[in-house]
Amino acid sequence: MAPEITPIKTAAEVGLAQAFTALRGRLADGAIAARREAAFRRFETQGLPHRHVEEWKYTDLRALMRDAKPLADAPDAAAKARAKSCRGMFAAVDARRIVFVDGALVPELSDLAALERGLKISSLADALGRGSPNVATRLGTAGPAESDVAYALNTAFMGDGAIVEVGAGAHIARPLHLVFVYGSQHAAAVFSRSLVVVEADAGLTLIESHEGPDGVDYQINAALDLTVGERARFDRIKVNAEGNAALHLSTLSAAIATNAHVSDFTFLTGGHVVRNQLFVQCAGAGATLGLNGASLLKGRQHVDTALLVDHAVGGCQSRELFKSVLDGASRGVFQGKIIVRPGAQKTDARMMTRALLLSEQAEADNKPELEIFADDVQCGHGATSGSLDDNLKFYLMARGIPERDAETLLIQSFVGEAIEMVAHEGVRDALMAATLNWLAERP
Repeated sequence: MAPEITPIKTAAEVGLAQAFTALRGRLADGAIAARREAAFRRFETQGLPHRHVEEWKYTDLRALMRDAKPLADAPDAAAKARAKSCRGMFAAVDARRIVFVDGALVPELSDLAALERGLKISSLADALGRGSPNVATRLGTAGPAESDVAYALNTAFMGDGAIVEVGAGAHIARPLHLVFVYGSQHAAAVFSRSLVVVEADAGLTLIESHEGPDGVDYQINAALDLTVGERARFDRIKVNAEGNAALHLSTLSAAIATNAHVSDFTFLTGGHVVRNQLFVQCAGAGATLGLNGASLLKGRQHVDTALLVDHAVGGCQSRELFKSVLDGASRGVFQGKIIVRPGAQKTDARMMTRALLLSEQAEADNKPELEIFADDVQCGHGATSGSLDDNLKFYLMARGIPERDAETLLIQSFVGEAIEMVAHEGVRDALMAATLNWLAERP
């Protein structure tokens, strides 16, 4: 009989187990508590993902996550004051701001008055405290993320977040901005969870931003469950501007109904170790999906973008374009998989990732994949990586443009192709301005 091998738990895994034991004692019985318990058992069985787990082979979280920080306390006055003074890159965009500090909703910093007709915004923590059966049935049911360990940990520890509901036929013209600020000066862990439901024939633009101080090795695990109804439109812009020592895990789990349209753009500049996951299921015929993003990395940043697009039915279209610029000794990872299920005929899916290396120490790992189980489809993927084009740079310099400015123009053009996918003009301008700021700070 072969001996049973018990893996040695890391300090982070032990810390998470202790934190959940303490949390369990404060939870009321019910469907939500049972779901938390099941999610933590899934994590306990698998442990933190490591390089032998195919989906995490480039981001060995077991090695990168040295310890588990204590759960963040409610924000104090100082943390709220720091959050109030932090306006971020979208200060000039006319959006309704909903502010979370250290993972908790701060009503006095949020714009919750005079909501548009058909729009409802509430606190997830309040719903969890009431044991809301409506929330219990909706959490974790959108998209194919349930088996992911980072998502399971979020389910086990989820604290606060936004519940956003857009009623049938309501088109919310003003963007909604979910602002997540880490305001403490001490390292802690935040598990935020948001739920967005856009009903049939409705429309919403959602901005989601994450920011925090440099030099504090705090840990963020954020998740968003999204359900988009028939013929609805949803546009999301997610910005990661975390501090330079932060660990940031985020998961989008989405299901798209018949003839609905979803556009998602991710802009990554912050954090020390970042894993951005997107699990999207085209669940209704005629759904269209656009997943795009840009990453600007420097120093020793490690950023992993992982996506799974599941074409569960036929007649859907998806497009993915991700650009990354890597300077210093940074590492950028892209893992993208498109699955076309049996019977999902007339699927049209295209995926492209491009990496621009600005130094010899930078590293780009690109792994696009297709799994096709239908025969009447149009699918393709591609990946490129390389340095700046010397001929183009010489062309600009030959016309009197200094070398540094020539490089800036080429990099701006490279990133701009992805940013142009953002429909909202004000948000698009803010992202381009942030790109120029990043370029100006290059050594």
